[in-house]
Amino acid sequence: MLQPYFQAELLEAGCDEAGRGCLAGPVFAAAVILPQDFYHPLLNDSKKLSERDRELLRPIIEKEAVAWAVASLCNQEIDRINILKASFQSMHLAIEKLSTKPGLLLIDGNRFTPYPFIPHQCIVQGDGKYASIAAASILAKTYRDDYMHTLHVELPQYNWAKNKGYATKDHQQALNQHGPSAYHRTSFRLDYR
Repeated sequence: MLQPYFQAELLEAGCDEAGRGCLAGPVFAAAVILPQDFYHPLLNDSKKLSERDRELLRPIIEKEAVAWAVASLCNQEIDRINILKASFQSMHLAIEKLSTKPGLLLIDGNRFTPYPFIPHQCIVQGDGKYASIAAASILAKTYRDDYMHTLHVELPQYNWAKNKGYATKDHQQALNQHGPSAYHRTSFRLDYR
């Protein structure tokens, strides 16, 4: 069962990203401040939920959250600064967009570039431990999936509607057949021949 908060004194924002391991498209991040008494029986790490459950939870999170924000960095920025820095920077952008300033950031993972004037706590597999991080994981994932669906319309040969830019067998076959697109991350290994 998810914990409602890490501590009770400061307003917490859970932060997570989606698309870090993809070969194409942006990395998305979300920051979510939930009420301390927020509870939904389906809320969990986005990777443990069906697409249907993520889509069901997204409007609930957006409606019930004290504040939420989503941000992204494109594949060119990922190639320029590297995926780890891009993940942290997209989290910073999401935090910056929050309408309410948190007193503590709960970061999914073991590393983070400190955000100015707000302390943070890194939590390995935090999206399966704390409600606000789980909520952030759902928003980051659903917004990124929606974006990859729009790219799929433009370039259906890569099947991004299904693989979302991850290194699946069909995506690798499409890369071998068609080569990389303008949305592929050239700093990643793309040739699987």
